[in-house]
Amino acid sequence: MKVEGRTFSAVAVFLLLITVVYWVWTAKDGGIEVVGIVALLLSAGLCGIVGTYLAFVSRRIEPRPEDRSDAEIAEGAGDLGFFSPGSYWPIGIAGAGAIEGIALAFWQPWLMVAGIVLILVAVGGLLFEYYIGQNTPLR
Repeated sequence: MKVEGRTFSAVAVFLLLITVVYWVWTAKDGGIEVVGIVALLLSAGLCGIVGTYLAFVSRRIEPRPEDRSDAEIAEGAGDLGFFSPGSYWPIGIAGAGAIEGIALAFWQPWLMVAGIVLILVAVGGLLFEYYIGQNTPLR
């Protein structure tokens, strides 16, 4: 995770530099544009938080092949996790997210509530897909 931590930290430093450049640039035109400066600062802060977290976690775990310079490509081979091959729940999550996006775009509180409920139902369905019905693990 050292690579990811360094990447996020580098992006945070880059955003801080761009914030200063943006501040000076907008100040030359007669007025400081506050919203862009705040957005860049918050983006730098968020990237800094993620980079710090990943750097902290990388010290607590064993180095992965991506973190070692002497690693072979074959060391990174293998399963990365289980991904359901025939699940329809991601389509439901996308549809619920689209409904929530429309609700936010048109500022419809009743549709926002419905979208949040649909998102929670779809995420719950995806999460518990292999614990109910025909896919229940044998005990």
